[in-house]
Amino acid sequence: MASASDFPAVFTALRAIFEPYASRLKVTADEPTKYSLSVGYIPKFKKEVWLGGVEIMKNYVSFHLMPIYMNPKLQATISPALKARMQGKACFNFKTVDPDLFAELADLTARGVACFKNEFSQSN
Repeated sequence: MASASDFPAVFTALRAIFEPYASRLKVTADEPTKYSLSVGYIPKFKKEVWLGGVEIMKNYVSFHLMPIYMNPKLQATISPALKARMQGKACFNFKTVDPDLFAELADLTARGVACFKNEFSQSN
């Protein structure tokens, strides 16, 4: 049975999904229990646009990925197993490390970053 003592390992594994993008995006939180990225200021929206993040909560570790919120086609590619972890339109909750689902999240994140790049490079 999963416990809160598993959460740091879950956080570390999920954070690793975002880390490859840190050098080209803006890190907006880098704490022991919270890590997040934005794509920076987008003139179309007149504000910074949040890409997503990972955070240790009381009962789970959350992984947010905004590109799926903004892209129904991308959301439609989510497997039933990963969809079962969804809370809302862009959040996934985990209590233990799941290598298969984390690999799917890594792929989804890569495709989401590419979608954001295409969307926002056209809006400038």
